[in-house]
Amino acid sequence: MTTIFTDELTDRSGPIQVPIGVYPPQEDSALLIEALRASGLAAGNRAADLCSGSGVVALAAAEQGAASVAAFEMSSRAVACARRNAAAAGLGVKVHRGSWTRAVEFEPFDVVTCNPPYVPFDDGADDSPVSEEAGPATAWNAGRDGRRILDPLCERAPEMLADGGTIFIVHSEFSNVDRTVEGLEEAGLRARVVAEQWIPFGPVLTARAHWLERIGLLEVGRRQELLAVVRADRV
Repeated sequence: MTTIFTDELTDRSGPIQVPIGVYPPQEDSALLIEALRASGLAAGNRAADLCSGSGVVALAAAEQGAASVAAFEMSSRAVACARRNAAAAGLGVKVHRGSWTRAVEFEPFDVVTCNPPYVPFDDGADDSPVSEEAGPATAWNAGRDGRRILDPLCERAPEMLADGGTIFIVHSEFSNVDRTVEGLEEAGLRARVVAEQWIPFGPVLTARAHWLERIGLLEVGRRQELLAVVRADRV
């Protein structure tokens, strides 16, 4: 069990408990939480967190005053982790097991957050092994272009949003931020990048670095990536 202290991630929940096999909160989680906080949109509204992992972003939405928070996560281990973290923090987050697509089964939400799998991956690539402490491969591997989840998410985002609702999506430059903005706009939303941050490569991208160099997505020798949060509004 790993204890992650999240002063920079949340306000009051204290340490987040994350067992091996669950995606741990990292810089992408923190950037997504800060974008949500800066927007002021959680307070008093119905929130959903997709691909929730440990539940850290869902907990942040609750801490920021959301009227209700629903979290969606496929991994049974992550669901149990998120439920424990919510209970320990005394926050009323309902954690549902299942794909992010389950969100459309509920009433439309006022604000949606998502930190989806987004790392480009080729099954034939001769990559270094990734430490299991990085979480399961399903939490970050997202197909050769990194958009296995992102493309359908952009297409279906309007179905999840109430009138005037907003979705925040965080991912890396390597899965094409411009394409996310364009996909959300093609779906009828008004989209833009609202936060960016350069960070050092973590264990997953370190393992993928030589392959990314070979396919031309990464300059040889660079070991930093640009994270971005895209906001899209239903108007």
